[in-house]
Amino acid sequence: MLAAIGVGSIEDLFADIPAGVRLDRPLSGLGDGLSEQQVFEEFRALAARNVSAEDEISFLGAGMYDHYVPALVDSIIMRSEFLTPYTPYQPEISQGGLQAMYEYQTAISELTGLPISNASVYEGPSAVAAAGYVAKYSNNRRRFVISRGVHPHSRETLRTHAHAWGMEVVEASLDQGATALPDLTEDVSAVIVQQPNFLGAVEDLTQVAQATHDAGALLIAACDPLPLALLKTPGECGVDIAVGEGQSLGNRLDFGGPSFGFFAATQPLMRRMPGRIAGETKDVDGKRGFVLTLQTREQHIRREKATSNICTAQALNALAGVIYLSWLGQRGIVELAELMLQRTAYARDRLTSIDGITQIHERPVVREFAIELSVPVGAVIARCREQGVNPGYVLSRDYPEHENGLLVAITEQRSKADIDRLVDVLGAAVASEREAVGVST
Repeated sequence: MLAAIGVGSIEDLFADIPAGVRLDRPLSGLGDGLSEQQVFEEFRALAARNVSAEDEISFLGAGMYDHYVPALVDSIIMRSEFLTPYTPYQPEISQGGLQAMYEYQTAISELTGLPISNASVYEGPSAVAAAGYVAKYSNNRRRFVISRGVHPHSRETLRTHAHAWGMEVVEASLDQGATALPDLTEDVSAVIVQQPNFLGAVEDLTQVAQATHDAGALLIAACDPLPLALLKTPGECGVDIAVGEGQSLGNRLDFGGPSFGFFAATQPLMRRMPGRIAGETKDVDGKRGFVLTLQTREQHIRREKATSNICTAQALNALAGVIYLSWLGQRGIVELAELMLQRTAYARDRLTSIDGITQIHERPVVREFAIELSVPVGAVIARCREQGVNPGYVLSRDYPEHENGLLVAITEQRSKADIDRLVDVLGAAVASEREAVGVST
């Protein structure tokens, strides 16, 4: 092979690949292959290490949430016409698939209050990066300002993409839980915030939008879709692009995926959006029909005109999302959000009444809130898990300033009895650690 392509050695074959991205470790340590039977035995051993939902009450969140998924979702997405088809190169022959895309877009537009939605992208963090790309090519500015309240994964993804675009990423700090924007200079392409933010705080998007637009930049909001049932929509607040992670809409946790990302924008940005847009029309007989209205991939248009190279829209996961929203209905989603709001307020009040636990901010919250412990959070979590409770996400992983911070998430799956159990177990764990620290000092 080397001779046929005129290369002298394997090293020469990879000469154009920068050293920094090459695999610099030997693969010989992988060991011999396994038979099918041995592979299943290995998987069974790994699965046995997992803690089942019946064994542990979990208050983990941080972007992925334990919601009830009705049987209706699986019963529809498992149908062969949705589960197995590949993207048709004559899309209008798949009227059912196009209608599902159209209904999904409609639901996302209603949730976000923005007129245009695409038929989904990979997941939440890449949707944030794609929104940054749209902003860059809309105004050709060189800097992003992103709030520290945006999910750490989204911030990392934006930085990775921005590096390739030759753009700078500046972080805006949090003040009392909310984004504190710096002075926005004329080279700022977009401001990116999250609603509610990673610490659970509800942001004032209208105020942020005013400051952003005064600087001539675009406002991008990464949104949790379910709280949008109660909050003022991004469109009403003046947001230009609303994106987010769709896992909480009818998609299970499933050990990390897959999920889908949603993307909605104002009309002037439509032709710069990634992915594809389905539209409604009438056929020659005057009957309702659906078409693929817009595709911005390089596969479908000239490469230099493309704004996206996304090869999948996570269509099956997005279909699960619109089935879930249809199952809830316009009133049901409000009732679900109100239930989370009430239970979250109850949990927050009870936990912060415990000695040694304080709230990190006092801003309104919907489904998640951040607290600070007066003792080492790792030791407290270990004590709680011994009692069958996972109390939340360790904030110091991403926010070193909150050394003993804990992010607690509430969904409709966590009952009042579960919350009371959390309060008892976490309170006892904090008290034990306080006593241990007191004895040792």
